[in-house]
Amino acid sequence: MIHSKSDRTFFIDAANRNLATVPLEVLELRELEEVHLENNQIEEIPPDIQYLKNVKILYLNKNKLSRLCPQLGKLSNLEGLDLSDNPLLPSSLLVLGCNRSLRQLRLYRTCLREFPVEICKLLHHLELLGLTGNYLKTLPMEIVNQTKLRELYLKQNQFDVFPQELCVLYNLEIIDLDENQLTVLPEEIGNLTRLHKFYVAHNGLHFLPESLGHCSKLSVLDLSYNSLHSIPHSLEGLSEMTEIGLSGNPLEKVPRLVCRWTSLQLLYLCGAGLHGLRRSFRRLVNLRFLDLSQNHLESFPRQICALKNLEILALDDNKIRQLPSDFCLLSKLKMLGLSGNQFFTFPEEIFSLESLEKLYIGQDQGAKFTCVPDHIGKLQNLKELHVENNHLEYLPVALGSMPHLEILDCRHNLLKQLPDAICQAQALKELLLEDNLLTQLPESLDCLVNLKVLTLMDNPLEEPPIEVYTEGKEAIYTYLQEKRNMKITATKIQTWWRGIMVRKGLGRFGELLKVRKKGKNSPKAKKGNKDAKGKPAKEKKK
Repeated sequence: MIHSKSDRTFFIDAANRNLATVPLEVLELRELEEVHLENNQIEEIPPDIQYLKNVKILYLNKNKLSRLCPQLGKLSNLEGLDLSDNPLLPSSLLVLGCNRSLRQLRLYRTCLREFPVEICKLLHHLELLGLTGNYLKTLPMEIVNQTKLRELYLKQNQFDVFPQELCVLYNLEIIDLDENQLTVLPEEIGNLTRLHKFYVAHNGLHFLPESLGHCSKLSVLDLSYNSLHSIPHSLEGLSEMTEIGLSGNPLEKVPRLVCRWTSLQLLYLCGAGLHGLRRSFRRLVNLRFLDLSQNHLESFPRQICALKNLEILALDDNKIRQLPSDFCLLSKLKMLGLSGNQFFTFPEEIFSLESLEKLYIGQDQGAKFTCVPDHIGKLQNLKELHVENNHLEYLPVALGSMPHLEILDCRHNLLKQLPDAICQAQALKELLLEDNLLTQLPESLDCLVNLKVLTLMDNPLEEPPIEVYTEGKEAIYTYLQEKRNMKITATKIQTWWRGIMVRKGLGRFGELLKVRKKGKNSPKAKKGNKDAKGKPAKEKKK
């Protein structure tokens, strides 16, 4: 794709073309400002790259580059460079020190064990530095020269100590240190008063420094999957907090200060050892996403019903048996996860949620229910219905009248047949029916023209036979069409044959009798009647 203005080409997209080299025609476009060459098979950058002097953005990620040519350093206007997912030799990165205008540098998954000191010394305008997915344990002290740095991505490395040098980079707004080996954060973290987003999930933190409360601009804080038992009270003043991740920590109770962050929109508390919620939880009226899955909730927390802006609610893998009557107050709910609980019957309170689009109520770890009521048809906006691992013996006819249903997951149930009405669910894209008791499929199943995935393994199917359904959806559809055509042809032949038989008087007695009652007699009968009119009847012999 080429974007040009009059006769000047300033943008070219040559990504995903399986290119082995940089095309010459690209190198001849001397006015280019943005070049996309990602996801190809390019092994080297040609020296003529130096003539693209106006290039500001260059994407070369996901190629096979092992070295960088010295001429790359002559791109004096280069502001954004992505070399991620290339097997680069660390020594070849030194040339980047010549690109003094660089503002964004991405080196994700390049097998780096050390970040070149020269880059830290020579580049003074970096605003974004991406080093995710490498083998870094430390950063060079010279990183302190990056005073304009706003975003730093160090996820999936091997840091066991927080890089102390970062605490003097006062313009930092985003730090991502997810999936490292950190056990403690320094008190100096509080110096980063412009920090907006801080990710330290999947580390080994046992506590947080009180000084973190000084980062008053924090709006996103991910502390998931550490070893935190509590959160320091000093964080209560973080009034701009909109998203916090606390999943996978042994909290046992929702921290009291969380309920005071009334601006919260996303709250992750999966696997936090919770048995209930605080009364003050109802204050979080701006919540749109709430994850309480994999806890020890034995009843539905009624405080949730006050969260009228909630759009996504995950309560999977708890011990909930029923939903409250005021569940209907969650009128904006679009996604609901209730899998793995203790519902012995389908909770009909769900049917009042007209905005619901995705429902997960598979019971792989909990109780089983035997039917889905026909009232499921009230959920006219439903796109996905997951009822796997139950004891369903049949499906409701109402599924056929759900115009937006795209995914129906009925795996691992006791279904013996499907309703013919299922063929009217024209939006269906995935129909998952593995491990049931089905012996046949609806004759018109091939009417589901948008269906992409149809799984039927581990069913005692007779129609279609195993050699057909193991070939996949297209083979099944062909079989159903041929069978239906044969049936139509057989019906036509049978109708034609019966017509002939009736006209010749050789049809069934009942059919002929009906015809005679209408006054249509056989030729012999007509002749007998004619004779009877002209001759006297013979006398019977004595």
